[in-house]
Amino acid sequence: MKLTAQINIDKPIEEVWNTITDIKNSKDFIQSITKIEVLEDPKNTLLGFKWKETRVVFGKEATEIMWITDFVENEFYQTRAESHGSIYISRLEVKSVDKKTQLTMSFSAEAQTLFAKIFSGLMAFLIKGSMRKAVIKDLSDIKAHVERK
Repeated sequence: MKLTAQINIDKPIEEVWNTITDIKNSKDFIQSITKIEVLEDPKNTLLGFKWKETRVVFGKEATEIMWITDFVENEFYQTRAESHGSIYISRLEVKSVDKKTQLTMSFSAEAQTLFAKIFSGLMAFLIKGSMRKAVIKDLSDIKAHVERK
């Protein structure tokens, strides 16, 4: 499963970048996140930053361990999580468009185990719609936070 959504934010790239990379405090501006616990915090780089994120998913709290696998300052960062027999990749990108910042979030899930492949095959349509709504909500929360500053 793959999906992408984007939103335009009426602030410069640097302000949006500083917000999306403030993972430690993301629970303060992304409503579905209830707790962040930093597990690894490398000095002077985002690469290898690792955290445990608890958020409300389908009305219940779910916790995942995530880490940054790639980034380019003021352009993008990519995360990875492994859970429930699948690998999850998320990517947040910023791009300047007409004195605004276009923030794009991409998400992909790749089933690794037989059970995960069967489950995702049966539930892909329902899960994709819910995930798309969640991604758009996260982007809207980020936009509201950055534009309030």
